[in-house]
Amino acid sequence: MALMDIAVIPLDSKDGSLSGFVAGLQEILGESGCSFRLHDMGTTVEGPAPLLFNLALKLHEYSFNQGGKRVFTVIKIDDRRDRSVRLGEKSASVKAKIVPARELEE
Repeated sequence: MALMDIAVIPLDSKDGSLSGFVAGLQEILGESGCSFRLHDMGTTVEGPAPLLFNLALKLHEYSFNQGGKRVFTVIKIDDRRDRSVRLGEKSASVKAKIVPARELEE
């Protein structure tokens, strides 16, 4: 299983808000069958690497299908083959290692 972080930004949007555009991307993700989590700067998706690459193309093309002329897509993929990775595990691992501020003061 791999994780993909993706942000798709239409560069020719006349509207300052992209929430409606992002909602359309979330519909595509919902139809993909992959687990995903929207965050303030993009979306993280979990799935097999080949599926994630195909999904990234579908998300990228969405802007053009909506009449866009230019789109900027940023993709990061973590494809780990030595063990299964799941959505949320990385942040949970870091949070488990954070020492509460009160313990540092003592």
